[in-house]
Amino acid sequence: MLTTAPHLRIRRPSPTTAEFTVTTLPPQTLPLRLLWLLLLFLRISLSVTMLLILYARWDTPAGAILAKIAATVSLPVLLPVAVAVFYALSLRVHKQESLLVLRGLGVQTCESPATYLAGAATRFIPTEKIQDILVNEAFRGFEVRYYLVVVVEGEEDVVVVFPGLLPKRKIVETVWRGVRECLYEGRGEDRGLASDK
Repeated sequence: MLTTAPHLRIRRPSPTTAEFTVTTLPPQTLPLRLLWLLLLFLRISLSVTMLLILYARWDTPAGAILAKIAATVSLPVLLPVAVAVFYALSLRVHKQESLLVLRGLGVQTCESPATYLAGAATRFIPTEKIQDILVNEAFRGFEVRYYLVVVVEGEEDVVVVFPGLLPKRKIVETVWRGVRECLYEGRGEDRGLASDK
C-alpha cells in the first residue's frame, strides 16, 4: 500500500524541457496521506524513545521506566541497537529517479537516496558530450531487463538512467522517445525516430 510497481510521470513545462520521473510512490489519496502521517508519528515517537533510553542510560535516572530498561542493557549492546533503530527509521519507503532534459543544455539524472539523511545523487551531462541515448537489454536472473543509457564522450562507461528501479520496457521506450524528441526535434539528427511513430 505504501509503494507500487515503478510507474512513469512526465512533466513538460515547455516544448524544450521535459522531466521523466519513475517512482514507486502511489497516488496521494486521503487514506494514504493519513497513513503517511501515522508512519511519521511512529518514526518520531520511536526516535524520541530511543534518545530518552540513551539519555537515561548515559546520564540521569529521570525516567523511571526508561532508566530501568536502560540499566538492564549494557552500553556496548545498547549503542549498536540504537544506531540500527535510527538507521531503520531513516529509510525511505519509496524510491524515485528522474531524468530532466533541457534542449540545448543537456540532461540531468537524479536518484533519491535510500535514507532521509542523505542527499539526492544528481549528474548533469551537457549536450555536447552526449554521443547517443540507447535502450539496452541485460539479463538479471532468468529475465531480460531493458534499461536506458547515455553514451558520454570521453568516458569508458555509459550512464545508466533509472539504475535502481530498472522499469519495464514500455516505460524505458517512452522515456527514450521523449528524450530524443526533446533533445533533437527539428535538428535533423533523429530521422530514425520519425519512422518509428
